Amino acid sequence: MVSAPSALADQDPPGGGTFGGGPGSDSNTSGAVDGDTVSATAGGIVFDRSKNGRGSSVGAVATASSWTPPACWYAPKYTPEQLKAYLEPIWAAGSTGDAWDAEQRKHYVDGDYKDFNKAKTGKGYWWDSYVNKEFPPGWDSCKEPIFWVDSGDPPPARIKNAVTPEVLAELAYAEIRVPGTKVSLAPEGTTKVNLPTWSWLDGAEFKPVSVTASVPVLGIEATTTAEPVSLKIDPGTADAETYPASGVCEITGDHIGEAYAKGKAKETPPCGVKYLRSSGDGSYQLRATITWKIHWTGTGVPEARDLPDGTFGADQDVVVQEIQSVNR
Repeated sequence: MVSAPSALADQDPPGGGTFGGGPGSDSNTSGAVDGDTVSATAGGIVFDRSKNGRGSSVGAVATASSWTPPACWYAPKYTPEQLKAYLEPIWAAGSTGDAWDAEQRKHYVDGDYKDFNKAKTGKGYWWDSYVNKEFPPGWDSCKEPIFWVDSGDPPPARIKNAVTPEVLAELAYAEIRVPGTKVSLAPEGTTKVNLPTWSWLDGAEFKPVSVTASVPVLGIEATTTAEPVSLKIDPGTADAETYPASGVCEITGDHIGEAYAKGKAKETPPCGVKYLRSSGDGSYQLRATITWKIHWTGTGVPEARDLPDGTFGADQDVVVQEIQSVNR
């Protein structure tokens, strides 16, 4: 038994519906995000992004491990009437072959189920696969045929990535957007060899962000939250020293690093860099990367559970000049 071809199986339900279909619906979970968007429907899932990162410099976090959010998943997609309206035109076209069509009819119409399970209308849904339309690795791994789940029952245990609060949390992870990481520097833009350069970030821009994913027809939801925990400074050259030596500046209170103030020129910055060689006619690419601790709560899961940390960084030019001395 096989399901409809993947090119067809990912389409929205015919005639719209309360889930998965209708105006503005798609199955992409990692496209562009409008920070002012309160919710958007994707793959039977409603995402509330009202507490997500905003602004032109926001971006998606990269997982700090080999783990990635699901590239495909299963969720309610059809009522009995919608499944009938979806499959019968495919069979009538004959493009999928008589043998395949006959097996499909036997399964959904007059065999395992009767007339697309119309007798259970309002008492469950037909579930199908959805694909992240950016097609990351694994997007084609959801190959289960369309299956029925009674209201209140869990999906079959064999189905991997069927929506649960945990899967919703993982899909919400892909929707998280965090602020850019251009650090403030003193001296700004151009510094001198062997001169400590102070680095800091405005704590007001680096507060927890979150996305809530829910499936209203199932009454389940999960909220995934990202909290900034540290800033890593990579000077862009081996001819440099960082403060602290690890290059990792922990967040203290509501700030990362410390803003330079007049009179601190001889002090060691709590977060910064000292270049040991001139950048010549060019510049060094200083990279600042924030690590975000990510966790979730959801239906039946009131205590926070961890997901892999995420990182987001950006490069900026730093010109390093030799200190000129004058001999008299």
